[in-house]
Amino acid sequence: MESKVGKRNHSMGREVILLGISDQRELQWLVFVVFSLVYAVTVLGNLTIITLASLDSQLHTPMYFFLSNLAFLNLCYVSIVVPKMLTNILTGSKSISYELCAAQVCITLFLGSTEYLILMVMAFDLYVAICNPLRYNTVMDRRVCINLAAASWAIGILATAIPSPFLWPVLCGPNVINHFFCETPALVKLSCADTSSTEKMMFIGGFFTLMFPLFLVLISYIGIIRAILKIGSAVGRKKAFSTCSSHMTVVTIFYGTRMFMYMQPQAQHSPDKDEVVSVFYAVLNPMLNPLIYSLRNREVKGALGRVLQRYEAFTGTEMGVSCEIRFNCAPYKTLGVRKGQDSSS
Repeated sequence: MESKVGKRNHSMGREVILLGISDQRELQWLVFVVFSLVYAVTVLGNLTIITLASLDSQLHTPMYFFLSNLAFLNLCYVSIVVPKMLTNILTGSKSISYELCAAQVCITLFLGSTEYLILMVMAFDLYVAICNPLRYNTVMDRRVCINLAAASWAIGILATAIPSPFLWPVLCGPNVINHFFCETPALVKLSCADTSSTEKMMFIGGFFTLMFPLFLVLISYIGIIRAILKIGSAVGRKKAFSTCSSHMTVVTIFYGTRMFMYMQPQAQHSPDKDEVVSVFYAVLNPMLNPLIYSLRNREVKGALGRVLQRYEAFTGTEMGVSCEIRFNCAPYKTLGVRKGQDSSS
């Protein structure tokens, strides 16, 4: 009987066929246009966040440091998925090399695991800012922020490298995937061997990299909500909830869709539902993150104005940018709960 390693080696060098979102050529061109626009907006939005957080000194805060990490993650994730899908639509080919398919699986697992942890760190940052405002600058200093971000990336690598040999299914039949990119839940359906061990590893990995960070996020939000309810005025409570709502929205979308994909039994997966869910966390979520978090708030708009004003001064061109600074860009300045004080004061 051919060994598992032998079967895996037999699969190497073969192509995998990705059926994509639609088989109809007319709809494929519509998908191409829509996803091209989404990809362009995603790249522009996330690069804007990274650039502004680097160039504008008033955005050199923990919140925007972690947002820059999240933006870089979004760029990497969408770039490993969307360009290949668009290329296949443009050329009429549905194939992807076995090696690139394996790379998509490993890289998306790594980036997904890291994003769970970055979102958890951002929840902790919010917790300290709202519940311990007087100690915020001490607790969340530059060294701590760098260490938290570096630990998130390092754990993401380990959380992918350790279980990867056990997650890769044995492919020995027609390598046709009813999906638009390669990821483990879709590949498991092609396995010609028993997948129970793979499913168990997916569940265990999902528990430690997804459910455990989510549990810590929920613990942070319990403390945050309790602190917000102590704020005396309705205006202060509304301002604090508004700041938390962006993070809560992204956590709900990203964790919710990932739990659906990685934490339910393989028998309950449906290719059509899996594609819709994957579009949310692999394509739409990277586009929405900069819009939800930053591009709609005053700090980023002010930073954009200041950067464009410096560009005008440097090049001598007139872009018609008004860069009047009317506010302090410290994102959490008014959110702390202090005894005997209104947070909006």
